[in-house]
Amino acid sequence: MLWAAAGLVLLGFLVVLEISARHYGVQGPLTCQLRELIFPPKSGGMLYAALALTMVVLTWRQRLFALAAAIGIDVAFALVRWAAGIEVTEGHPFGNGALWVILGCAVLALTRRTGAERALLLKGAGFGLLLVAGRKTGDTWLLLTAKTRPTVLDQYVATADRALGDPSWLVGRAVEASGKVGFNFLDFVYGNLAVAAVLVALYQLRNVAADRRFPRHHLVRTFLVIGLLGPGIYMIFPVVGPIFAYGTGTEHWSGVAIWAETHYTGQWAAADLWPHTVPPVTAPHSMPFDGITPRNCMPSLHTAWAVAIFIHSRKGPRPLRWAGAFWLLATLAATLGFGYHYGADLLAGVVFTLTIEAALRTYDRAWDRSGLRLVAYGTTVFTALLLSYRWMPLEMARHPWVYGPLLVLAMVSVIYAYIRTTARWETTTAPAPQPERQPQPV
Repeated sequence: MLWAAAGLVLLGFLVVLEISARHYGVQGPLTCQLRELIFPPKSGGMLYAALALTMVVLTWRQRLFALAAAIGIDVAFALVRWAAGIEVTEGHPFGNGALWVILGCAVLALTRRTGAERALLLKGAGFGLLLVAGRKTGDTWLLLTAKTRPTVLDQYVATADRALGDPSWLVGRAVEASGKVGFNFLDFVYGNLAVAAVLVALYQLRNVAADRRFPRHHLVRTFLVIGLLGPGIYMIFPVVGPIFAYGTGTEHWSGVAIWAETHYTGQWAAADLWPHTVPPVTAPHSMPFDGITPRNCMPSLHTAWAVAIFIHSRKGPRPLRWAGAFWLLATLAATLGFGYHYGADLLAGVVFTLTIEAALRTYDRAWDRSGLRLVAYGTTVFTALLLSYRWMPLEMARHPWVYGPLLVLAMVSVIYAYIRTTARWETTTAPAPQPERQPQPV
């Protein structure tokens, strides 16, 4: 009943987004998803990653059959397009087969399975479809932020960022100095965050087929909740990022952002300053911006997802733990070095993720009181960060040696509270069984 209710709520949410997108003359998440059954998908790799999540509930024989079926369907689509003379100019030439197989698993669960087997297979297909729907939903959310928020708050965040030493300008110059090698390396890490997430999730879900159940807490849940709640904050605190607000969107690298090169010309920027010239400290105000650039900076969801990958990789083998740490550090460097985020966005992203992680784990523990306190504290700190960025940026910029450490200390306090609370949960053991009572002699 709980899964059915959640499915209905999600479907209603997607319908609302579809209607909102249609209002602005573009396709919504439902239409985009249905089109990928036939037309070249936007991301074939994402569809096969979704298929990999679905296959965690299958046996190895079933996995090989599902993968062969997906590849066979993709080959069939490619042959039909080749015979019809259709050239794939947008999207990927593969991925349709993965989506068809995921849907086939859902149909098979409803028609040929019963009881626990049906529930398990439906959960597997559901997680795969949720991963894809999350991507489509995110794209629609970004469009809506650009269309419904004509002004942005970049000047407030850039001014508040002076308290942190303008890290985006500093790291941006470092990435520029590293040349194409440094840029291409960070670009690979930044663009393949979902791949790292799937690898960690597959490790966590490796025993689902044998245990016939999902673990209580895993990365997929955290990723989906971050993707669902994060864009809502974008609506409240619209920010486009330093490379757009203080640059032309294509600084220093011919391939820094294909989207920026084709859609953004920099005419809406406050000044062409990033990353060589730090903007002067003046009274900030909201500034109008174009209706194309997503307002997707506050909080940094790339940071949030990278932190989630780091947390969930801690229980894995040493190579996975090292990979999780590497992906976090490289993602932080890329978000700042490419000018996509301010340092203040990253602090908010860390607190945002830890609060969501705490909420999910508290739910698993039947709303444990210590977990509720942690969630309340994380929510308070996150709200305080946003309020300080909006209402105290000038004061923060004028006293960086006071407010900079305070901002970092606020984030560190949430990290410490999370580590301490979860460590206490993990060391809590069940009461030892009482010895059987010996019968008394008559």
